[in-house]
Amino acid sequence: MPSFKIDVSTAVVFVATAPEAKMVNKKTGERAVDRETGADLSTVGLLVSDEGEGNLYQVTVPETGLPKGLTPGTPVAVTGLKARDWENEFNGQKRHGISFRAVAVTPLGA
Repeated sequence: MPSFKIDVSTAVVFVATAPEAKMVNKKTGERAVDRETGADLSTVGLLVSDEGEGNLYQVTVPETGLPKGLTPGTPVAVTGLKARDWENEFNGQKRHGISFRAVAVTPLGA
């Protein structure tokens, strides 16, 4: 499926929830990895405010693009933010949504 770039150049972006390891299987502890680079993946909650509207996005980022110590409230710059729609079937129920991915999340002033 195609992905679409999201322009956050005029937005104010803050960390809403600290990065957490993205898991493929929580029971076995298997981490999700980037298919291209092999880097472990994490998910970080970002509050994106632009044009009078604020949205909370759960964004997947490779560990290599996340500095240590990102905490809620930290203003950040987001590099390479993209959205991709997804659809699957689980236990006979169709599910769909939008996933978000970024190359890096960097504290402003760093």
